[in-house]
Amino acid sequence: MKKSVLTFALVAVLGGFGVSPLLAGDVDPAKVPEKKVTTLGLYLSAKEAYEMKKAGGDKVLLIDVRTPEETQYVGNLGDMMDANIPYQLNDISAYDAKKKVYANSLNSNFTVAVEELVGKKSMDKDGTIILTCRSGDRSAVSANLLAKAGYTKVYSVVDGFEGDMSKDGRRSVNGWKNANLPWSYGMNKDTMYYVLN
Repeated sequence: MKKSVLTFALVAVLGGFGVSPLLAGDVDPAKVPEKKVTTLGLYLSAKEAYEMKKAGGDKVLLIDVRTPEETQYVGNLGDMMDANIPYQLNDISAYDAKKKVYANSLNSNFTVAVEELVGKKSMDKDGTIILTCRSGDRSAVSANLLAKAGYTKVYSVVDGFEGDMSKDGRRSVNGWKNANLPWSYGMNKDTMYYVLN
């Protein structure tokens, strides 16, 4: 009881100064798989990302880095999402025979689009940004790109929108959808990413 009162007091004091303390959460950084590790070391579960965005409102950016096709056909974060800014784009003019899918190309406009969104929201590179993808791989790489560009508080959602694979090959282990957090197939035109041909 005494410990929880002290923790609450510390959070209240630090929160008053605009500092967000690092408290123990759902994600143990020491157990994050290598391909999901970021240079900043800031991780959230889908549930934590939802709570952080809900509590922070416009002071926290929630960006989906999946392709526009994924956000439309697999589902998206709905009204919680500030923007879809893909790390990669589908290249339907090329085929990846090894993976048996369309090839992907890096979105050369990624950091520019994030910078534009940050400016539009009257934030700076020290503002809180949460990145999510399908299962935490692309959000980690995207977080590293933003860290290299000078952003200091970029969180990666380690279980992403669909979550990790189960033993039977389905994405049913964790993730935004499996946590029953709000999501939608509907697209908000103000948050969609447009690819100009």
